[in-house]
Amino acid sequence: MPGEKQAEEAIVESFNESTENEEKEVELEEKGDHSIFSVKSLLWHGGSVYDAWFSCASNQVAQVLLTLPYSFSQMGMLSGIILQIFYGVLGSWTAYLISVLYIEYRSRKEKENVSFKNHVIQWFEVLDGLLGPYWKAIGLAFNCTFLLFGSVIQLIACASNIYYINDKLDKRTWTYIFGACCATTVFIPSFHNYRIWSFLGLAMTTYTAWYLTIASLVHGQAEGVTHQGPTKLVLYFTGATNILYTFGGHAVTVEIMHAMWKPQNFKSIYLLATLYVFTLTIPSATSVYWAFGDQLLDHSNAFSLLPHSAWRGAAVILMLIHQFITFGFACTPLYFVWEKVVGMHDTKSICLRAVCRLPVVIPIWFLAIIFPFFGPINSAVGSLLVSFTVYIIPALAHMFTYKSASARKNAAEKPPFFLPSWTAVYALNTFTVIWVLVIGFGLGGWASMANFIKQVDTFGLFAKCYQCPPSPSSVHH
Repeated sequence: MPGEKQAEEAIVESFNESTENEEKEVELEEKGDHSIFSVKSLLWHGGSVYDAWFSCASNQVAQVLLTLPYSFSQMGMLSGIILQIFYGVLGSWTAYLISVLYIEYRSRKEKENVSFKNHVIQWFEVLDGLLGPYWKAIGLAFNCTFLLFGSVIQLIACASNIYYINDKLDKRTWTYIFGACCATTVFIPSFHNYRIWSFLGLAMTTYTAWYLTIASLVHGQAEGVTHQGPTKLVLYFTGATNILYTFGGHAVTVEIMHAMWKPQNFKSIYLLATLYVFTLTIPSATSVYWAFGDQLLDHSNAFSLLPHSAWRGAAVILMLIHQFITFGFACTPLYFVWEKVVGMHDTKSICLRAVCRLPVVIPIWFLAIIFPFFGPINSAVGSLLVSFTVYIIPALAHMFTYKSASARKNAAEKPPFFLPSWTAVYALNTFTVIWVLVIGFGLGGWASMANFIKQVDTFGLFAKCYQCPPSPSSVHH
């Protein structure tokens, strides 16, 4: 016991020393001009617990807010609410596991006097350091593919939303335009620099969520509204995987933690962010589904059924800005990976790094044009990628990292207070792996891919205007 205590104290001291050194370096760099320092710190240099909370909450719920009513129509209101709470809690648990593994990796490296100055630790590096190159390859493949399609989804959502303000251009043309706009995220160096953006993003999503709730209640139930869901298993599990996707936004946990001054304080932040997100997703999805019911089965974007108004216009514009921010959140880890591949990660010049990052945006742009299926693509990504990236792999990695008695004895982080034994932790991890593998990947993968293929058959690849109402000329014809 005394040996364990000393080991824990040594780890805490090493963390404190490293974070204090980082803070001192920032202070020395910015002491020259106090006024510039104040403004810069307020808007640009984020690393506190509050910054991490805003980043987690802002990143967790963006365009998916608009597709949750669609999921409710597929699976029914009760199942929708229960699964939101279930996957929110399960996602918070696996985010906690990722944070524990990050702390374990960093504490081991700091004991070896490894410096992380000008280097951002990423999830695949944590897996490599703790479990070896095969785990690194698996983590890198799933994480990068998920973040790639996560960025694609944000771009598709931008085109889908702006169409409800200006339908003079089709959705594919809007995708071209917003692809160019989102490419400007190459100039944001790291998650340190998302302080003001995270705050604004969450404020914008909060407005949109409560607009959806209030507008639906004021509108009342549509004439002849029905609530028949769930009617088919394929629809039920498609909706369930969209909710799995909703609460699987912690693929950037390691990068957010690394941007913190004291990353060991992250452990409960994701859960607290999720609790706030519940106040946005449950009321809005419930209200929109109550008002429009089964009409949502053919309208994956909730904006499409709400009447035109200045309030809706404001919600669309705010959502567009937030999707731009969320695109940056999803793309920044990909930028880091690409910088490391081409040897530019240590470069201090923002412009040089921005030029280096541009090739990452091109495949995202192209995929958004090929698969413009806003809504169904969320479920496909949720079942095939999110299930492994942020649920199965973290749970398995945690079990393998601490499989030996010596690893458990010398662990940087002991089991949490609500699961005081390693046996309980292993039981919960095993349940997570089996549930997500069978329900999320197995049944969810079958259902979401069947629905995705149906969209391809109906609208075709490179669809010019997915789910757009027919023009008057085509109706007349």
